[in-house]
Amino acid sequence: MQRWRGLADLPGGWGRCVVTIGIFDGVHRGHQALINETVETARDRGLPSVVLTFDPHPSEVLRPGTHPAQLTTLRRKAELIEQLGVDVFAVLPFTLELSRLTPDEFVHQILVDRLHAATVIVGENFTFGHKAEGNVETLRALGKRFGFTAHASKLQGRTLPGEKDNGEITFSSTYVRSCIDAGDVAAAAEALGRPHRLEGIVVRGDGRGHDLGYPTANLSTPRFAAVPADGIYSCWFVRDGSRLPAAVSVGTNPTFSGKERTVEAFVLDVAEDFYGQQVGLDFVARLRGQVRFDTPQALVEQIAEDVTRTRDVLGLR
Repeated sequence: MQRWRGLADLPGGWGRCVVTIGIFDGVHRGHQALINETVETARDRGLPSVVLTFDPHPSEVLRPGTHPAQLTTLRRKAELIEQLGVDVFAVLPFTLELSRLTPDEFVHQILVDRLHAATVIVGENFTFGHKAEGNVETLRALGKRFGFTAHASKLQGRTLPGEKDNGEITFSSTYVRSCIDAGDVAAAAEALGRPHRLEGIVVRGDGRGHDLGYPTANLSTPRFAAVPADGIYSCWFVRDGSRLPAAVSVGTNPTFSGKERTVEAFVLDVAEDFYGQQVGLDFVARLRGQVRFDTPQALVEQIAEDVTRTRDVLGLR
């Protein structure tokens, strides 16, 4: 997969293509369906497939301080999209200047003049242009003017069991964030099609886990990372493409009157210092909430139980 940063990276002699547009944070199952349709359409037409996304998140440019929790780093997003068979991952730097383009200007300058789009595939709730003035119908009308076709793909979701009138939850980045914020990592995994991954660098902690007999790898996470609610989780500790079982604590460590929120992973059956390494945590299940114990020994006994449950959840027993 080719990776472009800005339209200046577009190679000379570029022909026509099939494009899909969006933020694609999380690359959840709804995104996957949209991207798969783009890839299949491109292959049927003998054209390259292009995923056009934006960085930074538009909300941080338009309303500083309102950046939503980030489900995937840009690097992770590119990896996931590449796995779907996309030919080109194009990142358009989002600026105030770009935000002021009218729908006509956005289509003409980016989709037509630079990408030479033959087909544009978007979600049925797609909006674009200054103040989100353009929608799917706008895109179709502009396509007729400029010589490309536009298709709106139905949003993916799941039917709620026991609900009347076929109640349904639409898979969206907002929905996934709400699941993670509530600690419901199983529901988040259902929408994502895989466990939610939290990435970071292992940094030095206070060493208390080592003193208790359960040394932990402490993650320093990106500024906007979507960190699950406080609690204890069964996770896969991902490093260099391999994964190890881990019991993970998210919270302030109330037994020791902690104030700073941390993410600490006890990696099972591995005596290794992961300091300085880039790692990921794939959240599989929430075991319990955060609890303040009266004594360190009571905490140690609970950690032992958490480790046993982690083995069960991850199918290691």
